[in-house]
Amino acid sequence: MEIIRELKQIPNLSLALGFFDGVHIGHQAVISCAVEFAKETNCQSAVVTFKEHPYCFFKGVSPKYILTLEDKYKYLEELGVDYVFELDFASIYNLTPLQYLEDVLVKYFYPRAISTGFNHKFGVDKTGDVKFLSDHQDKFDYLYFATPPQSIFGDVVSSTAIRQFIKSGVVDMASSMLGRKFAVSGTVIKGRELGRTIGYPTANIIYPLDIVEPPYGVYDVNVELDDGSIYRGLANFGVSPTVSNDGICILEVYLLNFDGDLYDRDIKVHFTKMIRPEIKFNNLDELKTQIEFDIQSIY
Repeated sequence: MEIIRELKQIPNLSLALGFFDGVHIGHQAVISCAVEFAKETNCQSAVVTFKEHPYCFFKGVSPKYILTLEDKYKYLEELGVDYVFELDFASIYNLTPLQYLEDVLVKYFYPRAISTGFNHKFGVDKTGDVKFLSDHQDKFDYLYFATPPQSIFGDVVSSTAIRQFIKSGVVDMASSMLGRKFAVSGTVIKGRELGRTIGYPTANIIYPLDIVEPPYGVYDVNVELDDGSIYRGLANFGVSPTVSNDGICILEVYLLNFDGDLYDRDIKVHFTKMIRPEIKFNNLDELKTQIEFDIQSIY
């Protein structure tokens, strides 16, 4: 997959339009529609997106993302996308829907097909929509596909819903909507090293500042190491009130059936479900007893 950060003429593409924050199952349906059409008609597929959420431009602050840009592009590649066009939102936000369609999409890509979600909006003041793209397909000689909403247990899949589930600690529902487990990555740092004194050494990473946070608590997780191996684990996300009062937020993970040194190694923590909120215990013995109970609860 080639990532292109400027407008460049590559004709006869099957386009998928959207920011695709999360690349959840709704996004996957849109992208797969573009990829499958490209395969059926012997052309190439492309995602037209932006590096940063449009919210950054309008509000001047970044939203909390569901996944990193690196992971976003990794998942797009796994879906079979040939090109990603990462446009500068500031340069196109004030275009009318017709200007965007004619002067950007048609002029540079001569699209054979355009795929979007059912509620896609674009152009100045979000005046472009699925009806506009449908109404103009004959004029500009492309086929238009609007994918219907995807639902899980009656809830429509959306990035907003996924963020809310994560923030509420319902990470299993968020994962169902993502089509994979919600995960964060980081490099293992030296911690307080108190876990090893009670028989539960942890791998500690700093939680990414730009990723949406679950509630402080204990989680059933899978831990993917940089060599591809995966271990079941028990994670505590929070400030570890029993052993510290510095208020520093850390993701600490105890890997079951692992014996080794993980310092300075990159790991990825995949959240399965929340077990309980973070608790301040009276002493380390109480903490150890609770950890033993937590581990038994995930077997």
